[in-house]
Amino acid sequence: MSYTTGDEWHNCTAKRVILFGMSGLGKTHVSNMLRDTKAWYHYSVDYRIATRYLGETIDDNLKAEAMKSPFLRAQLLSDSIFIKSNVTFNNLAPVSHYLGKPGNPDLGGIPIAEFKRRQAQFRAAEEAALLDTGHFISRAADLYEYPHFVGDTGGSICEWVDATDPNDPILTALSKHALLVWIEGSDAHTEELVRRFDRAPKPMAYQPEFLDAIWTEYLSQKGIDEADVNPDDFIRYTYARALAHRQPRYKAMADNWGVTIRAEDVAHAQTPDAFCNLIGAALDRRASAT
Repeated sequence: MSYTTGDEWHNCTAKRVILFGMSGLGKTHVSNMLRDTKAWYHYSVDYRIATRYLGETIDDNLKAEAMKSPFLRAQLLSDSIFIKSNVTFNNLAPVSHYLGKPGNPDLGGIPIAEFKRRQAQFRAAEEAALLDTGHFISRAADLYEYPHFVGDTGGSICEWVDATDPNDPILTALSKHALLVWIEGSDAHTEELVRRFDRAPKPMAYQPEFLDAIWTEYLSQKGIDEADVNPDDFIRYTYARALAHRQPRYKAMADNWGVTIRAEDVAHAQTPDAFCNLIGAALDRRASAT
């Protein structure tokens, strides 16, 4: 859906946006704020991944771990206990726990081959969940009669698309239905995200070529084998490089397929009207630049 000017956006009775950018810059905050008005339908791509596409896989992995314990194994086989991940809009940690971290099993790691297998599963799940957006836009309007729609994407969306390809299947599908909006962070935001990640490193998704290169680089620089890798050290080593890798990809998505708003402005937009004003101004900037 193409909005050409701020006036067109403000006058539209069916506003539809898809937010993208680094995790931690306000996508979910804005989505929750809009949803709370009861006028915006909130589609969380990560929630869709965790429930529709990886839910059974995540639960089976939990059961496989439980089966290693004779005490739990007996109860599982006799249907005495039930094991299921507790996925909610505000708790998507089961996906991260499933993705895992490569390295020494004694330190909580998994073999790199298994890590890559789970990465491929996540990529397929995220691509499918992104392509479900159009269905949920229709569902939100036809079934629930929501006038507006906000799509909340994961930080890894840029890894699976080619923003320079005018026929990219995911971006074509998304832009057909909604306005793509990049929440752009500053250097200060990036530094804070790196500090936050260093305190509590968590798994993330990587483009396969990037992962292969960074894994080889890490092993070579540390002079160690796979079995000696400290999982947390590796993902800390990778995080800042992953953000730098993603930044130009986000920018190309915004330049070629949508608009850009600044994270600091989003942080000060405490009402839906204030957020909509940011979108209108971004559309006017884009129109004046063409």
